Amino acid sequence: MVNCIKLYDDGNHKFILLKGMRLSGDYIWTNEYMIVEKNYAVLIDPGSIYSFFQVYDSILDYVSSDDIKIVFYSHQDPDLASGITMLMANTKADVYISKLWKRFISHFGIKDMTKIKEIPDNGMSIILPSGNEIEFIPAHFLHSVGNFSLYDKKSGILFSGDIGASIVTNEEEGIFVEDFDEHLPKMESFHKIYMQSNIVCRRWVEQVRKRNVNMIAPQHGKIFKGENVNKFLNWLYQLRCGLDILDDIYPKA
Repeated sequence: MVNCIKLYDDGNHKFILLKGMRLSGDYIWTNEYMIVEKNYAVLIDPGSIYSFFQVYDSILDYVSSDDIKIVFYSHQDPDLASGITMLMANTKADVYISKLWKRFISHFGIKDMTKIKEIPDNGMSIILPSGNEIEFIPAHFLHSVGNFSLYDKKSGILFSGDIGASIVTNEEEGIFVEDFDEHLPKMESFHKIYMQSNIVCRRWVEQVRKRNVNMIAPQHGKIFKGENVNKFLNWLYQLRCGLDILDDIYPKA
């Protein structure tokens, strides 16, 4: 079990890593996040049906269910979105997801689709009541065809979804990457297989570098901060993956 950790807190604006489960074996460690400003909360990839109760209890440590105004899903995978029906039953939040996945997530058991809001392909911004801005940044094909990262302008934290994800174990302490070179083997094979191609990686990195990013927080594994942010972006910019290594994956004709 991971306790809630405030990644950013200026007294008015908080970016929180919620209390989730570090699972091993057939289950994967997931990170769920929340932005909080007074009585206004934004949930970020809030998790599966399996982790719902742990995550939801940690949310209520900070806000009431009525304070949850926005739920953001980077894409459609069950490890981050299959808890949606229970979340919608307990909140009145608007749910934002790629327009490509709106029709598919109904299969998680959603009957009322009026709260599901489509994110256009080129992304969008939302201004919070405080005037602070969050951006949904295109991250298509990394790995999902309808995929977005979330940039919190106030904190400088970029939620990257599966980009930057790593496979770590329960025995590993800490939430931040300390030694990038030592951490690399824990994420390299995943990115080579799941991400579509180097040109897509480069387009995403170019978008990120236009923003003041202090921290990159993925949905799996450890978080990048300080000099490791740039080390990760440099590595991803050069990565050959997916279509670039097709001959290594498919048998020769």
